[in-house]
Amino acid sequence: MTAEEDHRNVFRHSDQDARITAHEPSTPQTRAPAYRLAFTDTEFMLRDELRPVRLQLELLKPQMVMDERGVESTVVMFGGARIPAPAVADRAATPTLASLARYYVEAERFARLMTERSMESYGREWVICTGGGPGVMEAGNKGAHEAGGQSIGLGIVLPHEQAPNLFVTPDLCFNFHYFAVRKMHFLMRARVITVFPGGFGTLDEMFETLTLIQTRRMQRVPVLLFGRDFWDGIINWAALAEAGTISAEDLGLMRYVETADEAVAVIDSWPDDDCEPGEETGALMDAERLAELPGTAVGSPAPARPAPSGNGAGHGKDNRPATDTPGGA
Repeated sequence: MTAEEDHRNVFRHSDQDARITAHEPSTPQTRAPAYRLAFTDTEFMLRDELRPVRLQLELLKPQMVMDERGVESTVVMFGGARIPAPAVADRAATPTLASLARYYVEAERFARLMTERSMESYGREWVICTGGGPGVMEAGNKGAHEAGGQSIGLGIVLPHEQAPNLFVTPDLCFNFHYFAVRKMHFLMRARVITVFPGGFGTLDEMFETLTLIQTRRMQRVPVLLFGRDFWDGIINWAALAEAGTISAEDLGLMRYVETADEAVAVIDSWPDDDCEPGEETGALMDAERLAELPGTAVGSPAPARPAPSGNGAGHGKDNRPATDTPGGA
């Protein structure tokens, strides 16, 4: 400890007392739970009444670590844990899942491209951030690792979940108990949100993000959905607007992309308004600016496809509703 640090901490340090109490004589008094120092008493810290303290600690610890590592902005990658790498796609549970292996490849390439950009700022900006698990998350961390940069993994304790993937930067590999706090850390530094095909967890993260942007509780950032066919197959976005449960302009909160290069093109075309959350220019872009962005507008008609030949004619026809709503972002 330097003289300056000693001057700032004139009181006895808590870690000193923790070491002393660990070596005190064993007596009925020192063994009693009441005698334990509160901050070293795990049983006490896990009581229901201490939930507010645990929430605060879970918010604070990753914040402090990322600040110490100099992380200023992130590129968030949401996506399914079950999306297989191409090498193991033949073991996927369904043919559809096997076909989604191409998005593992795109996720890995996208993370590599963004990490190369991140390294221009010495790893402070554009840092890849995933949920730290397998599938798309692994692809994201792997791409960052292959580029020689750092990446974040925000894991969570689940009864059936495995350890973090091996490509997360160890010093930026976190573990959470509270989903809500984990979601905050996903978005607090987010400069871009990408959403790859996935299940309930991916849908939850995507809709939470869209809600925060729609209600102007979060500054507008690019929200890029990889895989139009997948998303149009599970969510009828146009029907939500037609029903009036969302406005037509809300379809402009996101944009479809198919490849890593297309996603990077949208990011490079994104206007930098430097506005605060809730300001008009940061909440919704006008239709003219949206139309200039690469990618495909959510809610727009699907591109024309050639009719199948032979006996299969008519099968697989795109019957999804389409609107002339302004495009995405």
